[in-house]
Amino acid sequence: NKSFEMKLMANGDVGVSVCVLVGVVLLCEASRRLLKKSALFAETALEVYAVEFVSTLQLCCCTHELKLLAEVGRVEPRLSLTLTYLACVVHGLTFGGALGNACGALERACSKRIAGRCALQRVACQFAAACVARAVVPQVWGLGLSDLHLRHKLLGFRCISQIRATLPHTAAVEFAGAFCVHTVISRTQAVEEKYRVHLISVVVTTLVYAGGSVSGAVFNPSLAFSTQFPCSGNSFLEYSLVYWAGPLLGMLTSLLVFGPVVPMLWPTSDPTPYRPLETKKGK
Repeated sequence: NKSFEMKLMANGDVGVSVCVLVGVVLLCEASRRLLKKSALFAETALEVYAVEFVSTLQLCCCTHELKLLAEVGRVEPRLSLTLTYLACVVHGLTFGGALGNACGALERACSKRIAGRCALQRVACQFAAACVARAVVPQVWGLGLSDLHLRHKLLGFRCISQIRATLPHTAAVEFAGAFCVHTVISRTQAVEEKYRVHLISVVVTTLVYAGGSVSGAVFNPSLAFSTQFPCSGNSFLEYSLVYWAGPLLGMLTSLLVFGPVVPMLWPTSDPTPYRPLETKKGK
């Protein structure tokens, strides 16, 4: 039965991709643990930037694989969203304090929780990791671990732009997504961490479901530089407008609305300080 054989092939592709995702996470987690124990990095500023690099690399590599499954593998939307949710949970639990998002670093700088220089250095680490992921992931696909990887190799690792509407429309989707994500992160400090990571993952997955057909639903400038900018169909300037300006303006709007505006309208005597989603550091 031809349909049965195709289903078996698809299941095999998903299985291999899940193994790749697990392998990426395990390698990055081992790297983070080694960095924290290294005499060169442990308890220094270098540890922060090294962990930022490794964690962003993990995010980009995993997203490349999930994007391949959704676009080339044509997996069922329900399965794709389930994997997206699980990936978000794993990233939230393993990042070790890394942000993995240029907007997150700039948000901290704007609210004066970190120095501007520190934020820029974190952003530099994120974009360096994005470039490394762009170079490394095709090498992994080139090994032909699955039929999906082989098909993608035969296509020259080609990808098509996920901008499927007008530029203002797609930029608005990225703006709205970034606004929602940063608002949820900043307004859930009172939630216990083990529940908070799931709450944020549900929000991200919902936004991917809502906006994925329009812009790919990235909401992250460094991640977009790795997964979207290499694709054909739009210019660098157009990608920058959608995937850099959109999320940045969304983050700034969230910061403005829930920073000076909301407290003025509904003042509280004991405001809760901002607490980003991050795992506890190992001792």
